[in-house]
Amino acid sequence: MTTGQIVVAIALVAVVLILIAGVASMFIGGEFAKKWSNRLMRYRVLAQFIAIVIIMLVLYFSTQ
Repeated sequence: MTTGQIVVAIALVAVVLILIAGVASMFIGGEFAKKWSNRLMRYRVLAQFIAIVIIMLVLYFSTQ
């Protein structure tokens, strides 16, 4: 496994973990959901953007 593949895997795992935490906070409900559900989903969007940038960079540099 190359370094690029490891970095991509870490980025994807981070996105999945944030997604699971956000969905879990919605199921918990109450004050916890008010504080965390929307915030976690915003973090997920940011993590997805970073993961896409990482994937594109790895693809670009792997073809060089």
